[in-house]
Amino acid sequence: MHFSGYVAFTGAGEVTLSVLATENQPEMDFVHSSEVLVIQHLQNNYGEYRNFLGFISTVGDPRNIFSVYFPLWFHLSHSVGTKMIWVAVFGDWFNLIFKWILFGQRPYWWVHESHLFHNDSFPHLQQFHITCETGPGSPSGHAMGSSCVWYVMITSALNATRSSTFTMNNTSKRFWLLRSCLWAAFWIIQTSVCVSRVFIATHFPHQVILGLLAGMLVAEAFEHIPSIFNASLRAYIQTNVFLCTVALGFYLLLTLAGVDPLWSVTKAKRWCANPDWIHLDTTPFAGLVRNLGALFGLGLAVNSEMFIQSCKGKNGHKIRFKLMCLAATLTTLQVYDVVKIPTHTEALFYVLSFCKSASIPLVVVALIPYCVGLMMGEEDRKLV
Repeated sequence: MHFSGYVAFTGAGEVTLSVLATENQPEMDFVHSSEVLVIQHLQNNYGEYRNFLGFISTVGDPRNIFSVYFPLWFHLSHSVGTKMIWVAVFGDWFNLIFKWILFGQRPYWWVHESHLFHNDSFPHLQQFHITCETGPGSPSGHAMGSSCVWYVMITSALNATRSSTFTMNNTSKRFWLLRSCLWAAFWIIQTSVCVSRVFIATHFPHQVILGLLAGMLVAEAFEHIPSIFNASLRAYIQTNVFLCTVALGFYLLLTLAGVDPLWSVTKAKRWCANPDWIHLDTTPFAGLVRNLGALFGLGLAVNSEMFIQSCKGKNGHKIRFKLMCLAATLTTLQVYDVVKIPTHTEALFYVLSFCKSASIPLVVVALIPYCVGLMMGEEDRKLV
């Protein structure tokens, strides 16, 4: 039986969990069956673009926020990089909670288990090496993560441009043109990510749309929370504890109600065309551990003496300093790509994943700028 559920709060403050069988939701069966036709249309008519769409799906992977977007943007603007981590962490956390509430199916297993089809009459959907995500399908984490981070980048670029000499010395028409181009790029990228996730049959269309909108809402909310830029290490730790406690509490609530929060992992293992395509880092808790590690690492980094002496010191605003940090970051990222976390033991995987995620902000924000600052100091002394 496929389960779906919702949490209801009674007037007396009691919490009740209602569990419903999706077989009793004909409206969702209609939506799913209609959207399967969309997936088939994409796969049958745009199969020659599979490599490009696979690449776009990889670009939208939330893991790239910590290993690509954040390291590059932080050296351009500390505030943008900091906001990017907060938005990504909370966006992925909300995505996890929504997945556990909505119990969304994924196309590649739904077509095999739906009672709309009999024997071998179910629609054929192609699977790819990135199809077999193991978490629930709604909302799309890729669409939500991608819209989060790109919304931050676009709005930050526009805010910086609005207050620059570009706006003051030019007509508002040119600024309007720039804004139109940036938002057009945003929607092209997000549409591409959404289409790619539907094409590989890991999401239904409504799931990527929901993820896209939810990601924008989370990013917009953080436009009005300036306290994140000066948060203490204690605030970072308290936030981590809150996010972890709520997630684990919700997990236990579902378990006590007789619902397996990891029900989707079983379905993924059963219906994935190739067992080698099942990856531990796509499970619901893998994302949570990765996010908690990244936020904790950022908290340690921005409150460290290395960060204060380098990025907050006399070199912090020098172009040469920023470029050297950027070059060192790009080199370091190559090393991180080589390091693979062992997945044969689940507990060990989560521990190492947390440590690896925490180390990225530490290296990017504190260690690299500090070492670059020391090198520049040595060069300046030699010149004197």
